[in-house]
Amino acid sequence: MAQVTKDMTIAQVLQMDPETAPIFMDFGMHCLGCPISSGESVEEAAAVHGIDVEELMQALNDYLKDK
Repeated sequence: MAQVTKDMTIAQVLQMDPETAPIFMDFGMHCLGCPISSGESVEEAAAVHGIDVEELMQALNDYLKDK
């Protein structure tokens, strides 16, 4: 089972499973295709967007666990 970690980039998560995009979008992270998404970690992006990284990680990993 694949698992997302806070130090992964958004691009890495999307490469692992493109169907995680709606989860990011639900959390208000709409710039998934921007160049920063390939260099910014999930944790950094969550901080910039004012998102609780633990909630985001839980949602992503719950989704991947059920696949």
